Amino acid sequence: MKKSNTPSGDSPGKSSGNKRASEKTFRSGKGKIQKPENTPAATKSEYKGRGKNQKPIYGEAEAREPKKKRFQKPYSPIKKSGKPGKKIKTETQPEYDLSAIQKQAPKETEAIRLNKYIANAGVCSRREADTLIEKGEITVNGQVVTELGFKVSRKDKVTCRGKSIRPEKPVYLLLNKPKDFITTTDDPLERKTVMHLVEGACEERLFPVGRLDRNTTGLLLFTNDGELSARLTHPAYEIKKIYQVTLDKPIAKNDVDAIREGVTLEDGPTQVDDLQVLSLDKTILGLEIHSGKNRIVRRIFAHFGYEVIALDRVTFAGLSKKDIPRGKYRFLNEREVINLKFMNKGKNKKRLK
Repeated sequence: MKKSNTPSGDSPGKSSGNKRASEKTFRSGKGKIQKPENTPAATKSEYKGRGKNQKPIYGEAEAREPKKKRFQKPYSPIKKSGKPGKKIKTETQPEYDLSAIQKQAPKETEAIRLNKYIANAGVCSRREADTLIEKGEITVNGQVVTELGFKVSRKDKVTCRGKSIRPEKPVYLLLNKPKDFITTTDDPLERKTVMHLVEGACEERLFPVGRLDRNTTGLLLFTNDGELSARLTHPAYEIKKIYQVTLDKPIAKNDVDAIREGVTLEDGPTQVDDLQVLSLDKTILGLEIHSGKNRIVRRIFAHFGYEVIALDRVTFAGLSKKDIPRGKYRFLNEREVINLKFMNKGKNKKRLK
């Protein structure tokens, strides 16, 4: 009679079952269940966007190439039409004479903070300028300055890393933003940004005024005028914007009335200036609003159970995208700049800090 190789009291089938189970998990000396060494590591998650309720969605991170090719800009400034047979000239950067709206013309001896002087020269932001000053990379009249709050005048000679700098002339540029471009001056993931669209427009350093979501199209203003940018984005000035909104389904009349009366979201109440239905199927709307909260338009409609499938900003601060094709830009004229600087000044009750 042949002897079984299985332990006493265990059947062969049971033994093989225990063996399969032990391949999945095993117990340590302390009784804790541990995973075998060949168990795959947990996958990393990354931001995938937002759902219909506007809450962030995360999923498995996709493998990316270590380095992407630099994005080639397919866009250009608006071209002025000319006679047949002649070369078409692109719009040139205008010169602004804003002395008429300034209380006093800036004097050569008028002192301003050094970080503001550097920022106005288009070198970097004021915060980054403070870092340059602390590192001793700024000299004034040949002397290294490391004191924050140091003041200079326009007649002083200021250098940054050995290069002379001067305050830049103001630039104001209006872009009709297409989809799939993010509103940032720099992106570590090397995605397409709005800066690619205005690259080469001028020598001065530009930055966008406010933000538009990646999939939101329409008007976006660029400038190097920090004071104007702060005014246009400060809630005290109540700068109005008009959006064309396309929904995934027809909007109900009671929801239109509720939105017009004002909406309370997770970050507080939001007042809508006007809402109009533009299409017969009640899926295309016109929304006028002055709130600058993040993703405010999409969140308003998500609050009532609608998904915004297309969003286009058609008016911003009295400027329209008339005659600006998608992906093109133009410089503002002098009258438009003056209007921006005087816009809603009487409504401001809070001084900008």
